[in-house]
Amino acid sequence: MAQLWGGRFTKATDQMVFDFNASLRFDSRLLTQDIQGSIAHATMLAKQGILTEEEKCAIVDGLSGILKDVGDGKLPIDKGQEDVHSFVEAALIQRIGETGKKLHTGRSRNDQVALDMRLYTRERVLVTDGLLKELLEVLLSVMEKNLDTYMPGFTHLQKAQPVTLAHHFGAYFECFRRDRGRLWDLYRRMNVCPLGAGALAGTTYPLDREYVANLLSFDGVTQNSMDSVADRDYLIEFLSALSLIMMHLSRFCEEIILWNSNEYQFVELDDAFSTGSSIMPQKKNPDIAELVRGKTGRVYGALMSLLTMMKGIPLAYNKDMQEDKEVSFDAMDTVCDCIRLFTGMVRTMKFNRERMERSALMGFGNATDAADYLVGKGVPFRDAHGIIGRLVLYCVKKGCAIDDLSLDELKGICGRFEEDIYEAISLKACVERRLTVGAPGRKAMEEVLEKYRKYLNEE
Repeated sequence: MAQLWGGRFTKATDQMVFDFNASLRFDSRLLTQDIQGSIAHATMLAKQGILTEEEKCAIVDGLSGILKDVGDGKLPIDKGQEDVHSFVEAALIQRIGETGKKLHTGRSRNDQVALDMRLYTRERVLVTDGLLKELLEVLLSVMEKNLDTYMPGFTHLQKAQPVTLAHHFGAYFECFRRDRGRLWDLYRRMNVCPLGAGALAGTTYPLDREYVANLLSFDGVTQNSMDSVADRDYLIEFLSALSLIMMHLSRFCEEIILWNSNEYQFVELDDAFSTGSSIMPQKKNPDIAELVRGKTGRVYGALMSLLTMMKGIPLAYNKDMQEDKEVSFDAMDTVCDCIRLFTGMVRTMKFNRERMERSALMGFGNATDAADYLVGKGVPFRDAHGIIGRLVLYCVKKGCAIDDLSLDELKGICGRFEEDIYEAISLKACVERRLTVGAPGRKAMEEVLEKYRKYLNEE
């Protein structure tokens, strides 16, 4: 198979070297982007008088035909080609003859692949953002239905203070909203066109780079030809953003796995998002949540692989950079699959509201409110803290909640307790009194939910 660069060589490449060097196995997914870029490049060459209008039309028609025929299964991708760029050019020459050889005028594979990866990554950023928006819509739906679903809030995996399920899910809404913000920032920063940079030093042809950028919906062009072909920052940024998404999914999955356990019984996962055991017929395992949690390390690995690959190579392009694709494609696919499955799992799972509320009652989550009650009766907070600590110890020994104690028992520990203590430390009161911005009280949550609805509707 003749190579695009074969003129300088006197003998064929060793087959093992060819196989080791070739990238078609994984970069064939860039076919659409490669043809889009080539059509824009040919259109610009004709505008600049480098190609005739007839040559441009032949090239554009040929490229469009290749894309259609590959998509329809009529044209198999030639596995003997080194990469997707070689395949497209060879197929084009076969279809339209000598004119096809003019397509590469003023272009290097270096800026060509830089363009293809930007186009592909830009598309995947938008796909990922759309999936996150769908997840946020599901989370918002759960929140709207559970403003009064009380549950324990945790620190150190110990029951701390009562919150609501809406408030708990709101914390993850914030996480995934930040993830979307990172994707938007990344998109704006990466949306510049590298085509026209050549191998590293531009070209002597009078290219109109801004015209190509406009055809491909870029905001502008890169400003340094060496950086244009050497830059993979945008890809590292995307993998970093994907790693944070996976971290948030993994934390959420960890909680769902706990909540789904027999000890918690806060949620029940739908059968469609669970699996069983080959030996224990009673099992219903949260495998989707566990796999999402496990695949997080896979995405982290892609980020570390790319960082490590880029850290020691000099300007401009080096063959090492071919290693950006496999791990990046895998990470992009993995994250999108995980978001889709996680969204379906959350959409279909059921909540055991009574179990959540009882758990909140039995965890002394209202201890802080009991201390605040005593402060309201004139007891200094530090003294109130100690009194409630003794009260909790008494309850632990007795095996009951604070609410279960009689008024006489409460007065036996502190005479400032009155009948109104029971209302003051009820779950509803504990939650509803917390009305600062971001707190779980219903009024505060309703204001936040309105902001969330507006945020999703404005997109």
